[in-house]
Parts: sequence; C-alpha cells; structure tokens
Amino acid sequence: MNQEERYVKPFQIYGNLYYVGDSWVCVHIVDTGEGLLMFDAGNCGATAMLVQSIWEMGFNPADVKWIILSHGHADHFGAVNFFKRMFDTKIYMGEPDVKMFHENPELALIQESGNCMDELFDVDVAIKEGDVLTFGNTEIEFHLVPGHTKGCIACFFDVTDRNEKKRVGYYGGFGFNTLQADYLKEIGDAAFEARKEYHQSLASVRDQKVDIFMGNHTANVDLLNKRRYMLEHPGENPFIDSEAWKKYLDEKEKELKEFEQA
Repeated sequence: MNQEERYVKPFQIYGNLYYVGDSWVCVHIVDTGEGLLMFDAGNCGATAMLVQSIWEMGFNPADVKWIILSHGHADHFGAVNFFKRMFDTKIYMGEPDVKMFHENPELALIQESGNCMDELFDVDVAIKEGDVLTFGNTEIEFHLVPGHTKGCIACFFDVTDRNEKKRVGYYGGFGFNTLQADYLKEIGDAAFEARKEYHQSLASVRDQKVDIFMGNHTANVDLLNKRRYMLEHPGENPFIDSEAWKKYLDEKEKELKEFEQA
C-alpha cells in the first residue's frame, strides 16, 4: 500500500488534543500554548503527508517544538530527521531505546523502511522511569514499559476543553512481533525475558486513571470507527471512555498468555 492511501483527514479528538496520523500509524498533537508537542512522527515515507495534515489541522509544522517517540521502531520516527533539520525540534525517547540506537541500531528496523537514505538520529532527551517533564502548559508523567522494545514508554497527562479537563493515557507499543521465539533467540534473549517484562509492564500501569486512551496504532483504540461515529453523531465523543484503557490492557495480557501457550 502506498503511504498516501493511508491518509486520514486530521481532526480534533478533545480540547487541545488532535489527530494528524494515518489509518495505520498514529500521530497526535497537543497544543501546549507555547508550541506543539507531537507524539510519534509517522512511518518512513510519510513525512509529506504528515506535514500536510498538520497544516490542514490549522497548525504550522514549524511550531512543533518537541516530539515524544513511543519507542524506537522505524514506523514511528519517519519524519524525525525532517523536523530536527528544518525546525530544530527536540526529540524525546525512552533511555533503553536510545542505548539500542547506539549499540544495536539494526533493532530499530530502519532497514525495513524501503529507503536506503533513511537514517537514525540523535535523541535530545532520554526518558527515564518516573520522569515528570513539562512542555508549555502540559506536564507529563512517564513510565518505561519494556516488552515491545526495551525503551517503550507509557505516559499520562491532562488535556483541556475550556474549563473541563480529561486525563490521557498513552501506551507506546503493544505488538508481539518482537516477542517471537526465533527473534528473541537471535537477539540473545533465550530466556524470553522480554515476554516477562511485557507482563510486568501491563500490570504496572493498568490501574492508572485514564479518560482518553491514546493509541500508537489505530487498531489499539479502534480510532477509525470512533472518528466515523463522531461524524455521524455530532456532540458525542467516543474517545472519552474511562474503561477503555483497563479493558484493552487486560485484553493484551490475555492475548500474551495465549501467544506464549501457542
């Protein structure tokens, strides 16, 4: 599939939280009042489409001051180098994945981008467990949730709509593709520690209070169907769901156990 075939018209999720990603890889923007904070940077080859979506949403791409990466896989950092070079955007990523970039860059899957000119980048801030960082008017609490990658992050923050406030939860990577037995043995994890870490990670953040579950792939939160529902039912917002976070993390825990038994 061509990247352009994944185009999704950008839209406002709630208050100062917006969606500018495509039909597969999520990209979100928070208007912090002092610049734009972007979560992930799209797939490799999708930079132009991402920039266009930011314009369409009514923002200037040059105002993206910070990018937080969910984890260090190529399908989530496609536009990072563009934003760093053009706008001096500061890049944030989990500390273990920063280490991976330096010691085992092949694990970033950059070789799967399809473009020999794509390359890794220097990260400005390595996120550590328990960090609380401020971006304009937005304070974010970070946790490391290894499993999908060592440096996968989860984070929690508030978004506002006039006088109302909702808490957002973001879990940076649910895929089991990096938990396959052959893959783990190949990278030296013969004891399958990554699977154990995944279980622990899900449990560590499961009971966080979350009003809006923000996915890093659209399937995580059924984003396309929720957007369709919003358009068909003006005034209703299916993204506001205080049960979605716990429900999905419980589903992944169940699926992980089934995956291990298969």
